[in-house]
Amino acid sequence: MVKHNNEVPNAHFKKAWQTRVKVWLDQPGRKKRRRNNRAQKAAEIYPRPVSGLLRPVVRASTAKYNTKVRYGRGFTLEELRAANVNPKEARNIGIAVDYRRKNASVDTLNANVQRLNLYKAKLVVFPRKAGQPRSGDADAAQLANVVQQQSNIGFKQSESYEKARVITDEEKEQSAYLTIMKIRSKLRHVGDEIKAENEAKKKL
Repeated sequence: MVKHNNEVPNAHFKKAWQTRVKVWLDQPGRKKRRRNNRAQKAAEIYPRPVSGLLRPVVRASTAKYNTKVRYGRGFTLEELRAANVNPKEARNIGIAVDYRRKNASVDTLNANVQRLNLYKAKLVVFPRKAGQPRSGDADAAQLANVVQQQSNIGFKQSESYEKARVITDEEKEQSAYLTIMKIRSKLRHVGDEIKAENEAKKKL
């Protein structure tokens, strides 16, 4: 018998939970199938790189993510020109091109130009017709030693943060608040200063 004024037991034990359980018994099989598909794709596109087109290194957008570096859509025309790569021929030699992106940073421009130069040093161009190489195509010795690139040219996350240090006496004497207020005041009165200078010149 239930004591006191408690809730009457109403536990539900007939929910047929076995029909709602989700299992993942095909995980090993799917893993093997993905591995076989990657190997088949690599064999089909040989000797082109397995990772696809060469991508630039760019900064992620917005203040929340711009401290991180990631792969971009394609190289800008300015980056291709700096690396002596024809934008119309870039796609044929495995380089992605983005006609919309603009270079806002010199550091990013130099980093991507360096990536292009490194890629060009490793690039082996096969002749369109066997035995009839054109200028710029690889010779027989280079074709015999071709190794398929398994991954895109990597990059490192840059440590842009400043390490902790002791505050100097000179920094203690300065006031960031007063500095900002002075600059704001000066900007607010720019028009008055220009007006006063013009009136002084007229009096002369």
